[in-house]
Amino acid sequence: MGSVQDETGRVEALGRLCRFRQEFYSCLTRRADALFEAVEAVLCTDGPVRTLVDLTLAPEHRRGHGALYDGLNSGRLEIARLRRARAGVVLPATADGRLVLAVDVSPWLRSDAPTSADRLFCHVHGRAKNQSQLIPGWPYSFVAALEPGRTSWTAVLDAVRLGPCTCRKIRPCRSGGMFVLVQDTAEAVASADVEVGEPVRVGDRFR
Repeated sequence: MGSVQDETGRVEALGRLCRFRQEFYSCLTRRADALFEAVEAVLCTDGPVRTLVDLTLAPEHRRGHGALYDGLNSGRLEIARLRRARAGVVLPATADGRLVLAVDVSPWLRSDAPTSADRLFCHVHGRAKNQSQLIPGWPYSFVAALEPGRTSWTAVLDAVRLGPCTCRKIRPCRSGGMFVLVQDTAEAVASADVEVGEPVRVGDRFR
């Protein structure tokens, strides 16, 4: 009986994955095939991606390196449609039905790009104690749904590049249960305004 239930759950999960892949492909309005294969190569490559050329060696990327650069330079993605598609995916929840959202900021450091627009001073921790630095770059605010149990997997919901006066608004759609918002107080996290009709508990993660 357990194996039958596991197989049913696996089929349902594969169905949701196929529907999301189709919707994501529909969000690519130009150079769709090249961009779609580039994303698949990023997700399926073992280890970190250090160069774009390495992606063309992945089995999931069936085109040459010229198509990869053309897709990145001339491709188009409907961000709003992708956000709606991502919001429609079933999110991980705890055993009692709570949805745990984590908010954090990660900088893209651009100290050697003085002509890049809208750079801010990003707080970066040094390796030694009391050796934090402020380096020019672009801070990005991430919102992710945390998986229950002892796992490092997360479901990233959105990423926004922060400006001097950015306020992140979180509007999770859920019919019941409690939301838990976890904020990393070790970073300069943008203020989060949670707009839901159910109970919300806000917790801080210290380190």
